[in-house]
Amino acid sequence: MKTGAAALAVTAAIVLGGSGVRGQPHPVRIAAASDLRFALVEIVARLRQIQPALDVQVTYGSSGTFFAQLINGAPFDLFMSADTDYPAQLASRGLTLPGSEFTYAIGRLAVWVAAASPLDVEKNGLQTLVDPRVRHAAIANPATAPYGRAAEAVMRKAGMYDRIRPRLVLGENVAQALQFVQSGSADVGLIALSLAIAPGVKGTGRFWTVPLEMYPRMEQGGVILRSAARPDAAQAVRAFLIGDEGRSILKGYGFFLPGS
Repeated sequence: MKTGAAALAVTAAIVLGGSGVRGQPHPVRIAAASDLRFALVEIVARLRQIQPALDVQVTYGSSGTFFAQLINGAPFDLFMSADTDYPAQLASRGLTLPGSEFTYAIGRLAVWVAAASPLDVEKNGLQTLVDPRVRHAAIANPATAPYGRAAEAVMRKAGMYDRIRPRLVLGENVAQALQFVQSGSADVGLIALSLAIAPGVKGTGRFWTVPLEMYPRMEQGGVILRSAARPDAAQAVRAFLIGDEGRSILKGYGFFLPGS
């Protein structure tokens, strides 16, 4: 009998082949890191085309907040974190389907300003954060968001953290950090590249991509919860995410792929 990841792959193949998820819609409730907000919209739309019985419902937020909710029984089927540590911790607690952990992307950071900003982010890059005109700089909260921890690591490596710390405003997640800059509550933000280049955001601002060597590698991972109402449906979504088409969509939103 097959177990673990091999069994999941076989089950997902059966589901995607059309013999598993049929009839009435089968909800798959995803708790997803907020850097996926735009990429998952496209992924969900594609899944609806190829697997109309899958009713994928996504809630976005910070990975750390979701982790706290999940260990207290929050009703999600699939967790997509902005790191691999939170899914691993859930697995160590026996809260996940054995063998269901997966890495789906490598996250990347960008320094972002609104289109009307006088700050020349393309020229000055990271130094934009310490420009005298910057009153507030937005990042995700490092206590709960992997992107916030990565942003702090960048500033520390550049030797500017102590200078910028009094001016930091913390978003609950990386999408809220972007919203702070969009609304004018902050002048600049260290956000996810996937948000900076998303269709609904790209034309509203300018950005500079932070070199990968400036922060610890951001491997992003997911896992199926043991309490999933329909594990076969969750496995079908997982299979798409780590398959060629899912990976292609993620790559289009600026994510590096596992193994790259």
